Amino acid sequence: MKPTLLLIGERALELRERLEASGYDTVGWSGTDAVESIGAGLIPQDRVKAVLITSDELAVVPLLQKSCGAGVRMPLLVEAMADDLAARSQCLKLGANDFWVQDAPPSDLLQRLRLQLSLEPRPHILFDAPASESKQTTLKLLDLRLEPRQRRAWRGERELQLTEREYSLLLLLLEHQGGSVSRQTILEEVWGQSDEEANANVIEVYVRYLRRKLEENGERRLIHTVRGVGYTLRS
Repeated sequence: MKPTLLLIGERALELRERLEASGYDTVGWSGTDAVESIGAGLIPQDRVKAVLITSDELAVVPLLQKSCGAGVRMPLLVEAMADDLAARSQCLKLGANDFWVQDAPPSDLLQRLRLQLSLEPRPHILFDAPASESKQTTLKLLDLRLEPRQRRAWRGERELQLTEREYSLLLLLLEHQGGSVSRQTILEEVWGQSDEEANANVIEVYVRYLRRKLEENGERRLIHTVRGVGYTLRS
């Protein structure tokens, strides 16, 4: 069965033909139709694997939560009006797993979508924060600081705008700072998977994303590759 995508907003609906040609089924609405359809519980929750929502339809996110129930798991990709820090930050603060840029080619969205859907057999947490964070102690390494209680992280005075996966990966590395964390452990702890060979490229992509954010202002590298093993976070 083809994975079904929920499209919310006109610009998302404009991508329907390209998405269906790429092997997805789609269902979606915009404007008052979106509000009424979501409010009436018309979302096929048993089939929807991801949600794409445009920046002008973000008001329906609470309706999605109410209709589907808190804790419903599916990746949320929010449209960013520009590929800059402010636009990305707005998307991530809304709880998005990733973003798609309005003027980027559809292939960029398809790549991000495939990546999100390949991360684990069960979809992501859309509305809840991960339940694995029982530790409340502030974690630090040099000028890097992470507050599990607030689910926030900083590099110096700069707050890091992290996706759910990036945050979980950083948390795991900080908890084991100075030691090596194997790819197998990362897959099991962050993605809930154990098939290392099939998902090694996913880890590499997210390590690259995380490094880019940690070193955005030219800061020194903290995440290092341990050849044949995995990664380590150290000064």
